[in-house]
Amino acid sequence: MPYPPASRAAAHDLELAAFAAGGDRQAFGELVRRHGSTVRGLLRRMGADPGMADDIAQDAFVAAFEQISDFRGEGTFQAWVKTIAARFYVKNWRRNARIEVMKSPPGPEEAIGSTQAGAADRIDLDEALRELPASERLCLCLCYGGGLSHAEAAQALNAPLGTVKSHVKRGLDRLRQRLAPGRDLAGAGSGTHG
Repeated sequence: MPYPPASRAAAHDLELAAFAAGGDRQAFGELVRRHGSTVRGLLRRMGADPGMADDIAQDAFVAAFEQISDFRGEGTFQAWVKTIAARFYVKNWRRNARIEVMKSPPGPEEAIGSTQAGAADRIDLDEALRELPASERLCLCLCYGGGLSHAEAAQALNAPLGTVKSHVKRGLDRLRQRLAPGRDLAGAGSGTHG
């Protein structure tokens, strides 16, 4: 029996997933409505353009619907579908060979840029992620946005675990530096660092 339409919006994701597993497409539609923009946002942060993000998100939700009986509620539905989407992105990335994760990272001056920044030159996370080298952005988004462990990201990328960990650490360091309040790139080399 389908979930009552008036109750769908108030239902917990686990309830909707259970009804979707029983064949209620509208219950699954509610899950897509709730989490679609978050999944597309993750994919854009990983490097997909908006059209590609829409396509991969759609493929991920189709796969999630086909596998909904496998969802046990051990984590959130959102994390589960984001992991599916992240893996689809990696598969697409591999197939198209758009970036080389094993490539040496650029020097600090290339990654940060040469602009001076003050309080008036603040950026958001998406902009800061776009400025990272592609390999670091992808590893960060898989681990933090996609919910994959370092080992799972390494397996998905077919890369050594140490390489993924290095890309994540360098990416986090660059994000911290880029997003630091009151950062002064012109004087960055003159401060004391521990």
